[in-house]
Amino acid sequence: MAPLALTRGDPSGIGPELALKAWLALHDTPNAPAFFIVANEAHLEGLAKRFVLPVPIAVATPADAAALFPHALPVVELGDPIHGGLGVPDLADAGDTVQSIELCAEFVRRGEAKAIVTNPIAKEVLQNAGFAHPGHTEFLGELAQRLFHAKEAKPVMLLWSDRLAVVPATIHVPLADVPRLLSVDLLVETGKIVARDFQRRFSIPAPRLAFSGLNPHAGEGGHIGREEITIIAPAIAELRRLTIDAQGPFPADTLFHEAARRRYDVAICMYHDQALIPIKTLAFDSAVNVTLGLPFVRTSPDHGTAFDIAKEGKADPSSLIAALKLAARLAQTEAATSRAA
Repeated sequence: MAPLALTRGDPSGIGPELALKAWLALHDTPNAPAFFIVANEAHLEGLAKRFVLPVPIAVATPADAAALFPHALPVVELGDPIHGGLGVPDLADAGDTVQSIELCAEFVRRGEAKAIVTNPIAKEVLQNAGFAHPGHTEFLGELAQRLFHAKEAKPVMLLWSDRLAVVPATIHVPLADVPRLLSVDLLVETGKIVARDFQRRFSIPAPRLAFSGLNPHAGEGGHIGREEITIIAPAIAELRRLTIDAQGPFPADTLFHEAARRRYDVAICMYHDQALIPIKTLAFDSAVNVTLGLPFVRTSPDHGTAFDIAKEGKADPSSLIAALKLAARLAQTEAATSRAA
């Protein structure tokens, strides 16, 4: 099967260091997923030397990567020199950071990679350089339409771990805008995508979706807000009409303890922090960011560029390794589901 395509992320952050450490952890492990990184060979070699990481690096094509992987980290060369320093990003690197993502998507489209794993980007740096998207999730939705001609592609962010899976219905928007952006249609569409992808990629035949409320105590019967009555409950009713096991709305403050988590497969929350705070508390080093609703599998470590420690060589690769393993698993499951259909 084709290898995974790994983006470089912001070269001034910890992404390239994590790639080196992930290769060290996986290259001689039986059944570990092979991957290549779209990055800069000289930059990776410099980091390996600086952090004393015994990682041989080989310029490769995607077709060579699987055979090379046990012996060296395969690199699809971007070519341009790195302008920023470790912990000090430079706008001049933004173009290649975006190109790395686009190339990985193109390799998946051509069947040369089976999934995309993305290293962390610095959204503010990219946006200051003219990047028109709030983050990876939205940009991948555009690539799905542009490269894969997927007219109906709607990216949905999932944060997954063995202990908890969460979806924020609204993502990178100001908190003050959330009530205005919530709608029955948004929640129904999100629930349908989550249910479908949990079936075809996670092999859960009848996924259980738990919806949080927006307001404290899920609105307290309308006394602390009415979005639960006018938006969330009608969306749940429509999903149940479509035979999707949707539950709620539940107060967010009682949705994430251990006993509550046993009652659902994924929690759909109303805004970014409502979803991400509990999973980052429970599984900060092992949670994986997954984009649902796309015609390809994409995962990412659930952390940022960590510019503050980029010079130190102490970045933990656990989340990237988890993202690589999950991407391989989801791609394999989806392929098997497609063959059986």
